Amino acid sequence: QVQLVESGGGLVQPGGSLRLSCVASGSDVSAYDLNWYRQIRPGQLRDLIASVKSDGTIKYADSVKGRFTISRDNAKNTVVLQTSSPVPEDTAMYYCNAEQRTNIGGKIWYWGQGIQVTVSS
Repeated sequence: QVQLVESGGGLVQPGGSLRLSCVASGSDVSAYDLNWYRQIRPGQLRDLIASVKSDGTIKYADSVKGRFTISRDNAKNTVVLQTSSPVPEDTAMYYCNAEQRTNIGGKIWYWGQGIQVTVSS
């Protein structure tokens, strides 16, 4: 069982810096794909905004491409999402996610508890 714990959220000024960290425990996640999702409002679907696969492949949603950076440190079982150009539209609950591929071709998803980010002056 994998536990994910996010940190680094809170109130951020537009144009300031934001760094979200997610630490995994309970298992080595170096073979997992690691993702960041966000949910703008309660009840809305969570949107995948950045992913870094176990082979290092990185993808971004158009909404954050060029502004956000995702990185992973397998030695520390950590994935980080950061930006130096947040805008009010980035205000959301952010969730860390780990995808484990099973031997039979399926996936097991693990989620962090979520962390609120508010971008406002």
